[in-house]
Amino acid sequence: MENRELLSIKQRFGIIGNASSLNHAIQVAAQVAATDLTVMITGESGSGKESFSKIIHQLSARKHGKFIAINCGAIPEGTIDSELFGHEKGSFTGANESRKGYFEVTDGGTIFLDEIGEMPVETQARLLRVLENKEFIRVGSSKVLKTDVRVVAATNVNLLKNVQKGKFREDLYYRLNTVPIAVPPLRERGNDIELLFRKFATDFAEQYHVQPLSLTPEAKRVLLSFTFPGNIRQLKNLAEQMSALELDRVVSGETMQRYLPNANNQLRVLENEDQSLNERDLLYKVLFDMRQDMNDLKKIVIQLAQGKTNASTVLAENPKLFSNVMDEGSAPANQTRETGLTVRPTTPPTTFNYNPPPPTEKNDPLIITSDDDDYDSNTYDLDVEVKAEEEESLSIEKKEKELIIKALQKNNNKRKYAAQDLGISERTLYRKIKQYELDE
Repeated sequence: MENRELLSIKQRFGIIGNASSLNHAIQVAAQVAATDLTVMITGESGSGKESFSKIIHQLSARKHGKFIAINCGAIPEGTIDSELFGHEKGSFTGANESRKGYFEVTDGGTIFLDEIGEMPVETQARLLRVLENKEFIRVGSSKVLKTDVRVVAATNVNLLKNVQKGKFREDLYYRLNTVPIAVPPLRERGNDIELLFRKFATDFAEQYHVQPLSLTPEAKRVLLSFTFPGNIRQLKNLAEQMSALELDRVVSGETMQRYLPNANNQLRVLENEDQSLNERDLLYKVLFDMRQDMNDLKKIVIQLAQGKTNASTVLAENPKLFSNVMDEGSAPANQTRETGLTVRPTTPPTTFNYNPPPPTEKNDPLIITSDDDDYDSNTYDLDVEVKAEEEESLSIEKKEKELIIKALQKNNNKRKYAAQDLGISERTLYRKIKQYELDE
């Protein structure tokens, strides 16, 4: 498809954006429009799936026929058959007269079935018959009726998983999924976010008779970095809210953050994107660091026991290993022989925004002490408490729970700041707190 034709479609249907994934979805919709193939549109809620169904209808030979958009999740299960296929008088309580269903009314047109995954299994069987034979029967009737309707379906859930769970018919899934179109979420469309915000801000400025909003570079960075779980619908609501409430028409980064929930937790630092880690990666990093520290400390214990080194040499050669102990104001590790030598394993400083968990019973501090009464100038009477490496718990869940408890204690149970320290969203922290029953 030429750029001019693609631009024409965008202007006609009010689509804003230049993301390659968006352009590809539009091209597929335009190509399949000339056929009568069934189309399945997938995408998150609020990403604009209905616009693609209108493209398919308006660019097809059915453009002069009716177009009806139906949200299958909004129709009660007891009445959806009647809504779609009609009913006869007296077929159920309240059926005072016969009624045509959507498939009968839109004969020769297009039906857009949004949230198709919410359709009851019994209704799915009726829909499959329409797709395969173009036949249907009204509720309370035995007469077979014909209809020539094109079906465009959409969903924001994984239908294949629903098929495996028995919640969606497998034959209907493959019948609907003849031509799949994937609508990208807003967070994957890059600079399209700013273009859409400017479009919405201009529209609302005209509606409210105010000057359009403009963004500072910092405000643009905050806007582009936000994940927008509600997609275009959320962005439009944001633009309307700010257009109505903001007196200063030049929006700063600080102002933008006030309107975006948990903006600080959801900012994606693009220049460090390659170094970003998910929660499991972080936990593995902590575990491996702790394990390495334990191995290093065991070597130090052996060297001290064999008289191959002394406390000052240990501290000089392993500054990172003991830096956290010294910073936290604990007893100096290079105590004299009269007071004893105390060494505690700590995780070396990392680039993450959280502190390592406190030592547990299965990861006791390594303590080396001397006895004044039995002290000998050539040897130390060492009391070494070291847990075997094989006994160390490497449970991901346990370490994750310890991290959460540590972060909550550090921030006086303020979950917002604890989530920031852990490098996760506040919503994820709430879920983890419930999972580990930490809110009791």
